[in-house]
Amino acid sequence: MAIPALAPLFAGDFERYRNVLVLPGQDRRAGIPAIDLVSAEGLARLLSEYQKSHSGDDQRALISLWSKHYFAKLIVPVAAANLVVGHELPVALDQIEVIMGEGGFPEAFRLPHGGQPFQVSPGNPFERFRELVDNNLSPLIDGWCDHIKISRRVLWSNAATYFERLIHTLETSGVPHQTLADGRQLIELDKRPNGHSNPMASPVRYIERGEGCEPQRQRRHCCIRYRLPGLALCGNCPHIDRPPKGALVLSSSLPSLRTSESTSS
Repeated sequence: MAIPALAPLFAGDFERYRNVLVLPGQDRRAGIPAIDLVSAEGLARLLSEYQKSHSGDDQRALISLWSKHYFAKLIVPVAAANLVVGHELPVALDQIEVIMGEGGFPEAFRLPHGGQPFQVSPGNPFERFRELVDNNLSPLIDGWCDHIKISRRVLWSNAATYFERLIHTLETSGVPHQTLADGRQLIELDKRPNGHSNPMASPVRYIERGEGCEPQRQRRHCCIRYRLPGLALCGNCPHIDRPPKGALVLSSSLPSLRTSESTSS
């Protein structure tokens, strides 16, 4: 176990995150300083390597798709540790390294140390998740948008969608709602305490599909992966009912009439 204090988290559905967060000396693979990913040179290297796994060269679609791997791997264990165990992890962009796998996919994150329990209970969700949202996600997304003409809303939606999926999963697995209250508020509050817009707000909506059907989980902003040849709209794409011209739509992506159907993030 990479961080012993987090051992209770990584069981069942979360087993696959057991070795995603590592400490110095625990993984011999080389890491890339995460802050390098927002430099022009570092971003170019990242996209060049990642593009080998995909057709097409639309940089907006490539960075959006890569960001989904990054956000899924980082947000789930970090937010779960924060909410369920009350443990804050040091994940500021200028403190961590990203360990890459084949094809330029992020496989793990090397943290400078194992973090610590909150000494004082956070006063609101923005205090609780300041390290993750303000010190990692925000500079990462701003840095990418400095070099690629992609809407910040697309990238924030990618991050917030995985956060919402985590909260929903924890709620349905029996974690007390009070334990998850700050997490739920982070994606429900439109404004931060300073009056600024909350970029994590309302990433998904649930669309009624008729009597006897489960509501369809649908993103509010498309991840634009369809701009890469061969990649279809996601099953929870907001364009699924009216696909953009030329977009590939698989039958498995269409809204289901069965109550057991689920969609990907």
